[in-house]
Amino acid sequence: MYSSCYRNSERIRGILRYISQKHITTEHAQNGPCALPYLNNRQCSTTSSESEYPSLLKHLQSRIKASGPMTIAEYMKECLTNPIYGYYMRNDVFGEKGDFTTSPEISQMFGEFLAVWGIYEWELRDKPSVLQVVELGPGRGTLADDMLRTFSRIQKFNTDLSLHLVEVSPKMQEMQAKKLCDGNQQTAVKPPPGGRAVCSLRSKYGIPVHWYSHLDDIPHQCSYFIAHEFLDALPIHKFTKTDKGWCEVLVDIDDKCELRFVLSPGPTQNSLLLKPFEDDPRTDIEVCPEAGVLTESLCERLCEDGGWALLADYGHSGEKEDTFRGFKDHKLHDVLVEPGTADLTADVDFSYLKKIAKNKVWTHGPITQYHYLHTMGIHIRLQVSNIIYHDAYKIIAPYIMSG
Repeated sequence: MYSSCYRNSERIRGILRYISQKHITTEHAQNGPCALPYLNNRQCSTTSSESEYPSLLKHLQSRIKASGPMTIAEYMKECLTNPIYGYYMRNDVFGEKGDFTTSPEISQMFGEFLAVWGIYEWELRDKPSVLQVVELGPGRGTLADDMLRTFSRIQKFNTDLSLHLVEVSPKMQEMQAKKLCDGNQQTAVKPPPGGRAVCSLRSKYGIPVHWYSHLDDIPHQCSYFIAHEFLDALPIHKFTKTDKGWCEVLVDIDDKCELRFVLSPGPTQNSLLLKPFEDDPRTDIEVCPEAGVLTESLCERLCEDGGWALLADYGHSGEKEDTFRGFKDHKLHDVLVEPGTADLTADVDFSYLKKIAKNKVWTHGPITQYHYLHTMGIHIRLQVSNIIYHDAYKIIAPYIMSG
């Protein structure tokens, strides 16, 4: 699918490109939300599950007892980014020994193609003398490493290049530094002016790398933004249409202090998030306000500073309803069981993001990852390399099957 929108008739400065990756399986392990009464004066006993994973579960139980049911957005934040017990804050979650595998972990070609596309866009913009490559949620740093290696080998790419990583997990920052900066032989560099970097090092390719806690901390320069499997982990709100209106799905505890889903008695303050979906025929809707805010910020930066962005994730164009699920050991996992030990994710609604970007920047997509890689020439790349075809096929095969 293709669509475009522009701010005015002058030269377009920013492009957002969406790549939609689709799960073959979209069902999850939990039962649907149920309208159950809230419980008062709850007394919680220790179960076998609690004794094995006591800290975050007890924290969630205490919070719900004190303040009542929490939104799914609040629950996701606690499970994924709690400073002490959050899933991303203390675990190496990627690869065969983790809970899921991303395309850069399968083959170096994915990062190579993103670098080549970045150079192509750079040339279209009259080769700006300064370029920031900005990755949101860079994982182990594998994608960034493959891109920097490719950039360093193309002599005509003679711009003042720097890499900027937005990462909230100290453990992941450490892994990224080891990957990108020759292990323990790390050389500090001067932080860029106009930004608030938490760490600045020289990569093994000579290109400076800077780490930030938030997108707003990055200096304003022409930038190539990349969010690969980042948006699907941002917190969502879930709503169900009832005879009382749009009720929000919340996380509560039952009389045994086990986590469960409930419905709010009526519309909540968060129901205002549904304004862009007034004519939507669905009975269940997931909304990710943080993804909307991020898209708005990217659009502002692209219009002010110039550049382009690539957003690649599992997603849809506004037709899906219930995609909230967990993954552990590469299998579907009940999102309410053993909180903090599994990845929580929801498919990205690209139609929602495109509404936000409308009349601000020029947008393309979403397109499937297979279509993107095929158009970029992955089959030609295989013919001139010694990369194992099986590894490359694993990048594109699921997306051929999903159409």
